[in-house]
Amino acid sequence: MKVLVAVKRVIDYSVKVRIKPDQSDVDLANVKMSMNPFCEIAVEEAIRLKERGEASEVVVVSIGPKACQDQIRSALAMGADRGIWVEHDGPAGGLAVAKGLAAVAREESPQLVMLGKQSIDSDNNQTGQMLSALLGWPQATFASAVRKTDAGFEVTREIDGGLETLALTGPSVVTTDLRLNEPRFIKLPDIMKAKRKPMASQTPEALGVAMTSGVTLERVETPTERSGGIRVDSVDALIHALKHDAQVL
Repeated sequence: MKVLVAVKRVIDYSVKVRIKPDQSDVDLANVKMSMNPFCEIAVEEAIRLKERGEASEVVVVSIGPKACQDQIRSALAMGADRGIWVEHDGPAGGLAVAKGLAAVAREESPQLVMLGKQSIDSDNNQTGQMLSALLGWPQATFASAVRKTDAGFEVTREIDGGLETLALTGPSVVTTDLRLNEPRFIKLPDIMKAKRKPMASQTPEALGVAMTSGVTLERVETPTERSGGIRVDSVDALIHALKHDAQVL
């Protein structure tokens, strides 16, 4: 069984995001970048499937600028077998990325495509669902457990009321949630081994995909700062403050 895992390059979760002075976008100059945490969980789960003997190959794909190779190498150091870099500079919406991933999936013919449920930058939670629709494959989102079965996969996912278990038949798309696993620590020898693992490069043109976004970024703003709370001595004072100060009553 071949597993294809999509990873995305994002601003590291520990970095405080800065906005450009003209509010045109987020400032990425001299900012630490890393693999999207949800994508890292997807890579870890794919590697665990291989370690259990349920997967024979783990292939990692990323769409973006040349710097995306760093995140692919990180996935290779975790234990993935090879990488695919689809070169694209500039913005790309979720639908364009899904189309690119679908083209790669058709070439690679994996039995399972895994990706994070969302990225921590755009936070859209839509690429996995779009990919499933484009491929015509069954999907399971927000996975907290993934098991291989004779017919396909059994996926436990988190819903508002608790847990839901889905049975997927044939090639499937699974998006991963935080509780699925805890990614492993990458050791220095594994980083050195990853440099010798194969990484192929592709272009959207070769895949027959137009990486144009249907969404235009107009402006980026910081959230409005909230004022501090106040203490009141009685219920009457609270009602007065809600009516006249906060004006919510």
